[in-house]
Amino acid sequence: MRKKITLSFLLCLVATMTWAEQVVIETRNVSMVLDIVKGAQPQYVYFGAKLNTQELQHLQKPEMFGRMNAYPAYGLNTPAEAALAMRHSDGNLSTALEVEGVQRAGNITTIQLKDPAYPIIVNMKYRTFPEEDMIEAWTEITNNEKQAVTLTTFASAMLPIRRGNVWLSHFYGSWANETQLVEEPITPGQKVIVNKDGTRNSHTNHAEVMFSLDGKGQENCGQVIGAALCYSGNYRLKVTTDDTEYHYFFAGINEDNSEYHLKKGETFVTPKLALTFSQQGLSGVSRNFHKWGRKYMLAHGDKERKILLNSWEGVYFDINQKGMDQMMEDIASMGGELFVMDDGWFGDKYPRKTDNSSLGDWVVDKNKLPEGIEGLLRDAKKHGIKFGIWIEPEMANTTSELYEAHPDWIVKAPKRDAILGRGGTQVVLDLSNPKVQDFVFSIVDNLLTKYPEIDYIKWDANMPILNHGSQYLTMNEQSHLYIEYHRGFEKACQRIRAKFPDVTIQACASGGGRANWGVLPYFDEFWVSDNTDALQRIYMQWGTSYFFPAIAMASHISATPNHTVFRTTALKYRIDVAMSGRLGMEIQPRNMTDDEKELCRKAIAEYKQIRPIVQFGNIYRLVSPYDKKGLASLMYVTDQQDKAVFYWWKTESFQNEHLPRVKMAGLDANRMYKVHELNRIDLKPMSIEGKSFSGAYLMNHGLDMPYRNETEWSKKNDWSSRVLLLEAE
Repeated sequence: MRKKITLSFLLCLVATMTWAEQVVIETRNVSMVLDIVKGAQPQYVYFGAKLNTQELQHLQKPEMFGRMNAYPAYGLNTPAEAALAMRHSDGNLSTALEVEGVQRAGNITTIQLKDPAYPIIVNMKYRTFPEEDMIEAWTEITNNEKQAVTLTTFASAMLPIRRGNVWLSHFYGSWANETQLVEEPITPGQKVIVNKDGTRNSHTNHAEVMFSLDGKGQENCGQVIGAALCYSGNYRLKVTTDDTEYHYFFAGINEDNSEYHLKKGETFVTPKLALTFSQQGLSGVSRNFHKWGRKYMLAHGDKERKILLNSWEGVYFDINQKGMDQMMEDIASMGGELFVMDDGWFGDKYPRKTDNSSLGDWVVDKNKLPEGIEGLLRDAKKHGIKFGIWIEPEMANTTSELYEAHPDWIVKAPKRDAILGRGGTQVVLDLSNPKVQDFVFSIVDNLLTKYPEIDYIKWDANMPILNHGSQYLTMNEQSHLYIEYHRGFEKACQRIRAKFPDVTIQACASGGGRANWGVLPYFDEFWVSDNTDALQRIYMQWGTSYFFPAIAMASHISATPNHTVFRTTALKYRIDVAMSGRLGMEIQPRNMTDDEKELCRKAIAEYKQIRPIVQFGNIYRLVSPYDKKGLASLMYVTDQQDKAVFYWWKTESFQNEHLPRVKMAGLDANRMYKVHELNRIDLKPMSIEGKSFSGAYLMNHGLDMPYRNETEWSKKNDWSSRVLLLEAE
C-alpha cells in the first residue's frame, strides 16, 4: 500500500535538507566568493578581479578539502593553522563552526556560524565600499555558555592566496627610521610580523602588507592584493605556507599574553581587516587605500591641511612668550597658516624644562608664559594665523603632581616597581581604567573649552608599555591589559571627537609610531618620523605612501645640519621633499638668512597652488629609491586628469653619472600638458619650461631632468631635485 505524503511530512523533509549558496561580495572591480552550505564550514573560493555572471556560474573551486575554511577553528583539524581557538568553560579545546545562515543589510554581509556542541556564535562580517574597491572583514564572537570561555587565538580574518611567484611587500624600522620597505618572495614556512609595543604599533613593523601575485611588485602594472589591519594596538600578521597549493594569510590582534576571558553573553569584536585588489600594481592598491581612507577613515579627509611651523626643533624646551611671538611673526611673513607650540609649556610645582618631569600637570608655566595661552592666542590673531599646542595625555612622570596624587593610575606589574621610560621618570597611564579615560578626555576638554580658538593639537605618546600589569583590572584579567588599553584609548578619542569635531589633531608617537588606520578616524594626520632629514624622509615617506595619503603625512622643512643624522642638504631639496606631503616647517626662522626665507615664502605660495592636487590626488610612484638607481620619482594626478605634480629627487651624486629617464603615469594620453617648474633656483629655466607635451608622450617617453641645479657658483651643491606642475590645455 502506497503511503500518503502529507504536507507536514514535506515540511519536515525540507527542514532537514541542507542548502547551498554562493556568496559573492563585490565592489566595482573586485569579487570575493565563498561557498556556503548549511551545517558545514564556509569555504573560500576566490578573491581577485571582478567576475561576471557566467564566470561565477562556472567558477572552478579549489580542491583543498579542509584547508579553505573561511574562518578555521582549532581542534578538529589540528595540523592546519587556526583563525580561532578557545578553551570552553568545561576545558574542551576543540571548536567547530558550521553555517547557520547568511544575512545581507545594505553593504554588509554576515555569515552566521555556530558550534553544534556549544552555544558559541561567530559572525563573519564583510562591508563593501564599491567605488573604492575596498572590503572590510571582521569577526564577532559571542559566548552563550553558562560560564566564561577563554579566547587564545582570535584573528580578524584569513585569506588564502594561490601559490606561484608571490612577493610580499612589508615594512620595518625603528625610531627615526620608520617605514622601510622590504620586498621578498614568499617561501615555505611562516612569515610573521608582530608588534608588542603596547601603546604604539608602527615603529618597528607595520600592520599593512601587499601581495604581488605575478612576481616582484611593479608600481603601475600587475596583480596585487593589499591588506591593512585597522587597529591601534599589538597585532600579528602571519603567512603560512604548508604542503598545499596555497599561502594562508592571517591578521588580527597579537594574542601573546593576551588571552581573553569572554564572559557569558559577551561579544568580542575583532579589528577590521581592509582588503583590496588591483590590476594596476602597487600604486593601484595605494590609490584604493588613499581614496577609501580620505573618504571613510581619516578625520576631515576632505579638507585641506594648513601649512604650519612647529616649535620643537627650533627651540625644544626653551619656550617663552617673546620667542613664540617671534616664531609666529616669522611663519606668518612666509605665508604660513598655523603655529604649533610643542613640548615645554606646562607645569607648576614641577616646571617642564627637560623630559624628566611634569607630564600629567597640564597647567601653564607662568614663568615661561606670564600671559598664558590667552597671550599666545592674541599674538596668533595679531599675525593672522591659527594656534596649536602639544600634549601627551596618556603619559605621566613620577616627578609630577598627577603621579603624587594618583600612583594607582599607572601601568605597573603587581608586586613590582614600575619600569620607567623616557627621562628616567616616564610612566604610562592605564587607559583600561575609566577614571584615567575621564582624565585623558578632561585634558583636551579643559584646553578647548577654556580656549576654543585653539585650532590644532599635537598628541604625542613617547613610551611603550614596559611592564605588564594593571592596577585596575582584576588579577584574573591581567591578560586583558593590551586590549583594554586600546579600548579605553578609543573611548577617550570618541568622546573628544563628539564634543570637538572640528579641531585638527595630529597623532605623534615618538615620530611615526601611530601611522595606522585604527587611530586615524580620530586624527587628521600623523608625524611620519622625528627624523626630518630630507634624504631619509624620501625612503620613509615612500613606504608610508603605500597605504596612507599625502594629506595624512606631516612633512616638514628643517634646519641643517639635520638634528638627527647631521646631514647637510640644500634648502631647495628639503623643500621639494616636504612638498610631497602635508607641508610644514620645523626650524627656527630667526636663524635663517633672508634668501632662505624668501625661498620658503615662494615655496609656500606655490604649495598653496598645488595643495589640492597633492592632498587629494591619485598617487603614481614611478622610480623607487629602494631600487638604487640614483633617483626617486613620483607624481600626483587629479581625478579629472587636468593637473599633476611631478617630483624628481636625486638620491646620490657622481661625476659622469647616468640616470634613467622617468616615464610618467596617470595622465590622459590625448591631452596636452603645459610644464612649469616650481621652486626654481636655476639661473635660467629648463628647456621644457612653458612647453606642452601630450600625455602619451610623457607616459611613453618621459622628460629628461638636468642632473644639477645650475645656480650661482657660490650656491652650487650636490643635492638636485625638481618639482613640475603639469596643467592640461
